[in-house]
Amino acid sequence: MTFKASIILLSLSLAITLHAQNLPKTVNQEDFSIGKTITINSKVLNEHRELNVYLPPSYHLDSTKFYPVIYLLDGSKDEDFIHITGIVQFGSFPWINMVPESIVVGIGNVDRKRDFTYPSNNELDQSEFPTSGGSAKFTSFIANELRPFINSNYRTNKKSTLIGQSLGGLLATEILFKEPNLFNNYIIVSPSLWWDDEKLLSFTPTNYQSEKTIYIAVGKEGEVMERTANELFLKLKKDQKPWTKLFFQFLEDKTHGDALHQAVYNAFELMQGKDK
Repeated sequence: MTFKASIILLSLSLAITLHAQNLPKTVNQEDFSIGKTITINSKVLNEHRELNVYLPPSYHLDSTKFYPVIYLLDGSKDEDFIHITGIVQFGSFPWINMVPESIVVGIGNVDRKRDFTYPSNNELDQSEFPTSGGSAKFTSFIANELRPFINSNYRTNKKSTLIGQSLGGLLATEILFKEPNLFNNYIIVSPSLWWDDEKLLSFTPTNYQSEKTIYIAVGKEGEVMERTANELFLKLKKDQKPWTKLFFQFLEDKTHGDALHQAVYNAFELMQGKDK
């Protein structure tokens, strides 16, 4: 090493040392968490299922308050739980007032292709999704195990919302059609209604008498995705009940990969009666 290089190296070392001496010292450090991960055993599914649960800030401050619950399909930590929970937390600030303070339950996935699909007669569906067809059992898990578990362990009121995107949107649509009273509100984004040659769109929905809000959205996702989402809206619009609020949005600047975040934000605004 030359004398000049040694001087430069020494000068850099001194600069780094002096800079480090001027940095503030860490006083305390702790983990930051937005919720809890709970594993439950499902007898219906014969497996363990992971739940991610967010409680609003006031939950532990007011023991007399009861909260609506938002159930999120694709609710694993590395899927949609964190960013959807962020929208809920932001939207429930009193100066925003976009959504009431709510409990969020993210349902972690084991096999979404199995859980979110009903049996298809389409050979290509069967070939590409060999484990598919388990939506009836998964819906039973939600109705008979998951919701009773949440209601018995947390202070919940009677209001609940289901959020599903893609195959999750297919499942949310199936639940709306077949067991509508399972949830009060449905946020259905980019539903995979192409499944089983679009047969679900020909299903006659089960009648219901309770108030509901249904929001459907799709991005710029190709002819089939855009058409079938619109057909779902028109189908529901045709037989819309006086006690049902129904919304549809085409998010032309979004794709299948990024439509969910904007759609959920918009849905909360519309459900709260804010103009969009």
